[in-house]
Amino acid sequence: MGDNGAGKSTLVKMIAGNFRPSHGTMRMDGKELILHKPAEARQHGIEIVHQDLALCNNLTAAANVYLGRELRRGLGPLRILDYATMYKRAGQLFAELKSETRPRDLVKQMSGGQRQAVAIARTMLSQAKIVLMDEPTAAISVRQVAEVLNLIRHLRDQGIAVVLISHRMPDVFTVADRVIVMRRGRKVADKTIASSSPEEVTGLITGAIEQV
Repeated sequence: MGDNGAGKSTLVKMIAGNFRPSHGTMRMDGKELILHKPAEARQHGIEIVHQDLALCNNLTAAANVYLGRELRRGLGPLRILDYATMYKRAGQLFAELKSETRPRDLVKQMSGGQRQAVAIARTMLSQAKIVLMDEPTAAISVRQVAEVLNLIRHLRDQGIAVVLISHRMPDVFTVADRVIVMRRGRKVADKTIASSSPEEVTGLITGAIEQV
């Protein structure tokens, strides 16, 4: 958590391989991790759900799940897209997420919660270890917020680590185990949810509390 300009999105983009850190190191499974591009992050099981979701409105849910990772069948130059398998697997992922999203639905006709399900299902294709979520509930209705929080819980229950960036205090204290607060590019707190409070986090974000 942190105010605008605190460095939250920049930090996440470094973890996702978009930016190189100016100093310091990243470690995963006890080993130093040096990333030059997002594709390398994905190879290590790091996936990101951007705030704008990066979906194609004119394509189906299944096509978006497999965007850039399309399945093909056939031999040599006669290979064609394997729509049947992609629709089937996408449907299984939506069922696992307990989402009402259907593989053949067009994204432009979906609610905010359904769009989030498509973006999250895309991360599940590669057996992600870490999913970075940038403001997933910023511009959706109360009912859709509950749907997205359930999706986050599902990822957690699958043993996937979720890094949630959010300005919505209720969401963080509902689904998170730990809260990290950033201010002006620095970490000012790293605490368990049980040992903190919304009031303390607000003070840390605004600077009323300097550091804990």
